[in-house]
Amino acid sequence: MQWRVGLEGYEVMATHGYYEYEHEAAQPFVFTIWATLSQDSAIQELDQTLNYADLQIAIDQVMLNGNEPIRLIEEMADQIITIISTHACVSELSVRIEKPQAPLPHPGGLPVIEAIWRRN
Repeated sequence: MQWRVGLEGYEVMATHGYYEYEHEAAQPFVFTIWATLSQDSAIQELDQTLNYADLQIAIDQVMLNGNEPIRLIEEMADQIITIISTHACVSELSVRIEKPQAPLPHPGGLPVIEAIWRRN
């Protein structure tokens, strides 16, 4: 059996973005993270799995505790993966970041990136 732990639709207001004006006012970033666990037998203790709170904590650390704005959401995903992948029980991660208020030339569409990480 394969186990996955996730957090969907977690919204964080932050001042990140490529353009300088995006650093002036907070805008929403919406996160969905799925972690595949290396444990394939029954999980009966918290130390055998990944706590959902660890996913929120990693996102908050990257989005709210940095010294400088993050210019690309790809870099956000990379930093989040760096934190979560330190948990030995995680064998694969999927990090999806939506940026609903991203500057686009005209209305329509939802800007999103998704990064997939696998332990070697």
